[in-house]
Amino acid sequence: MVDYMAIIIGAMFINNFVLVRFLGLCPFFGVSRKTSSALGMGLAVIFVMTVASVVTSVIYIYLLEPRGLDFMKIVVFILVIAGLVQLIEMAIRKYSPDLYKSLGIFLPLITTNCAVLGVALLNVSTDYGLIPSVVNGLASGAGFTLALLIMSGVRERLELADVPEAFKDIPVAFVSAMFMGMGFAGFSGVV
Repeated sequence: MVDYMAIIIGAMFINNFVLVRFLGLCPFFGVSRKTSSALGMGLAVIFVMTVASVVTSVIYIYLLEPRGLDFMKIVVFILVIAGLVQLIEMAIRKYSPDLYKSLGIFLPLITTNCAVLGVALLNVSTDYGLIPSVVNGLASGAGFTLALLIMSGVRERLELADVPEAFKDIPVAFVSAMFMGMGFAGFSGVV
């Protein structure tokens, strides 16, 4: 029997894609300046990771693996992720133009976000079935969103702090991310 709670806790905290596996750092630093844009990006990533987990698992389990085409998984997974991101981009542009403008270039970059590809590859490499893959995709997206929201809160507070000129903006964000990563690594007993 699959322990879904272990998958959820593992994906969100112990093996957080951003703060422990260091995947998806470009949107993490690029969109975490404001909590509103971080939440919007996080919700988009949750959706893409979950749906990509469903579609890529089905394709891998029922199409690629039985035919001995598992070597094609990276190409196929990237195509699936690119299609999903295009759908999300069109929906956000239509229904939330302000969010679309605040996400800017980082929304199409979900296509090349290695965290999204990472969750799809992790699902097949750990032999998760369809339901565990969906749970892992959803929890990984939630962990990504959690990291974005924490970082956006930190960065909004740092805007009001007296930070030395040399550390303003990205340098202090890197230092903050380092401490966050150490905190999340503590969940696995590494630190």
